Amino acid sequence: MLGLASSVVLAWRALRAQRRPGAVRLGQLQALAACALAGGVLAQGALIGALVTDSFEVSYVADTGSRTTPLFFKITAAWSALDGSAVLWVFVLACFIAVVARGIPSTTDRLGTGALGVMALVAVFFFGLVTTVTNPFEILPDPPSDGPGANPLLQNHLMVAFHPPLLYVGYVGFTVPFAFAISALLLGQGGVEWLRRTRRANLVAWTGLTGGLVLGAWWSYEVLGWGGYWAWDPVENAALIPWLVATAFIHSAVVQVKRGMLQLWNLILVVSTFSLTLLGTFLTRSSVIASVHAFTQSAVGPVLLVFFLLVTVAAFGLVAGRGAALIGGGRPESLASREGALLVNNVLLSLYAFVVLLGTLYPVFVEVATGQQVSVGRPFFDRLAVPLSFALLLAMGVGPFMPYRRASGRVLWRRVSGPLLLGSLSAAGLVLAGITSPPVVAVVLLAVTIAAASARELVVTAPWRSPRGVWRLVRGRRGYWGGQLSHIGVALIAVAIATSGGLVQRESADLELGESVPFAGYTVTYVQDVERELPDRTVRAARLELSRDGEVMRTMEPALTAFGNQPQAVATPAVWTGLSGDLYVSLTRLEDGSVSINLSIHPLMWLMWAAGALVMLGGIWALSGRRVDRARTTPEPGSPSRSSDKVSPHA
Repeated sequence: MLGLASSVVLAWRALRAQRRPGAVRLGQLQALAACALAGGVLAQGALIGALVTDSFEVSYVADTGSRTTPLFFKITAAWSALDGSAVLWVFVLACFIAVVARGIPSTTDRLGTGALGVMALVAVFFFGLVTTVTNPFEILPDPPSDGPGANPLLQNHLMVAFHPPLLYVGYVGFTVPFAFAISALLLGQGGVEWLRRTRRANLVAWTGLTGGLVLGAWWSYEVLGWGGYWAWDPVENAALIPWLVATAFIHSAVVQVKRGMLQLWNLILVVSTFSLTLLGTFLTRSSVIASVHAFTQSAVGPVLLVFFLLVTVAAFGLVAGRGAALIGGGRPESLASREGALLVNNVLLSLYAFVVLLGTLYPVFVEVATGQQVSVGRPFFDRLAVPLSFALLLAMGVGPFMPYRRASGRVLWRRVSGPLLLGSLSAAGLVLAGITSPPVVAVVLLAVTIAAASARELVVTAPWRSPRGVWRLVRGRRGYWGGQLSHIGVALIAVAIATSGGLVQRESADLELGESVPFAGYTVTYVQDVERELPDRTVRAARLELSRDGEVMRTMEPALTAFGNQPQAVATPAVWTGLSGDLYVSLTRLEDGSVSINLSIHPLMWLMWAAGALVMLGGIWALSGRRVDRARTTPEPGSPSRSSDKVSPHA
């Protein structure tokens, strides 16, 4: 209740301060923001405390807790079910509100106070959810002596401690740029001030959402036992769609900051990003889609849908009513320019997001209209996503190295010819090595070109006579080089996707005790059944020996795990990671002296996780830069700012 009451008063006072800057003291706004933060901290701390102490009189603990659950998973159970995830949401939102309130210099900052008011309105809704339809703190008159524990999938891997919180940092973090954009629209204030002030929040949210997607793929790969990391599952898509639009927004923000263009487009993108995070929240927490990731059916679904519709209609109505007056700065002189390439990048990312959104929601629309249940499978997404991915890689490889305004063919060729030659040689080397898969060869060509182009840029611009000069250059342009790190990471992810999917080897086998099966140059022998009784689970595994030329190289134990009073078994694959790729073994059946296994080789699978970390590192490196001086980033009317080339919010 503290968080809800504080948010209500904060929204009223902050929006009043936007209309009448002298009517409210700054200290009052900051004190109210601190109270909202205290409410979020108390709610999160109380929920974790109830789970750790096995307080089964609390409804959430009775539904998701268990005395036999290890301490680590008792803590992570705080966000492993619907009501607890809402508490995490308000905690993260309250943290962002406190940071924004602290950054307001005075109540004469109408842009800042308006944004704080919008964020507080969002907090009113989510604190209201926690105190009503998703209240996890209801006291049961007849509490059980023990509980069922969290979903088995949420107790079988440590990634439950990192994947959901990072996703929430991404989802909730985009409230900040949305709030500043709405505040700018309410004031009729154009320019780049709202972009400049939300740069760090954009990077925090984008980096968090990126990490959530990558770690979620890793979790799926190591827990579900299906040998994959991305299935175009509706809930996976619900996180990917806002990431694509947010990535487009971060790129187009560069154009507005540098050249004063795309102001209306940026407003549309930032509103779309926030609306899509609400849509993703609705899809995850309602029963309209079937997904292994979705929460159980709850009354919160209709409430979230109404909030999503209200926010979307109101925000886009405001953009339509006032955004047109903020259009300025002209248009790109040529597509063969930095701003032209970024515009193409935006179009491709937006089209990609639309394709994924269409494939995700089409079954819902069909069922609502006709009552028939249909599904959109992987072939639809792959058929459209693959060509869009190649186009994005091409734009990513060329765009950052074009000059602003207009690029001559000679300048462009000079900048990309060397990297393109290295990429072509790499592709030719693959073909000579016997790897002739067209997608793999094409992706390697583009990825090497992108990495080489970034290296060329560093070689050309860095004062190589002085190591300090190189470090000063990279450190002084953290936004730009953070973007290049992320670009290289995305290119390497494309390589990992192409090789692990295009060159995968698979085999299934039914073995009796002592039998062997040859696979990919190895011999896999079923040598023993293993059973372990742990306090919270029973693990039944098949011990397999992996040998080559008669020499045992490794022992692997894929398992089926049953948790407490939830006997549903969870497959736990065994993965052996080497430089060339992963050997992946999962069980489909395990009986006394008999086993059914799936074997697969995924080339360069480790590159997926390393490249994902590199993408996040790029965002963190860009985030670590100093705040940008206003005078250095504001372009002259009708002309680019030379000094602004030194600083970029590009992630």
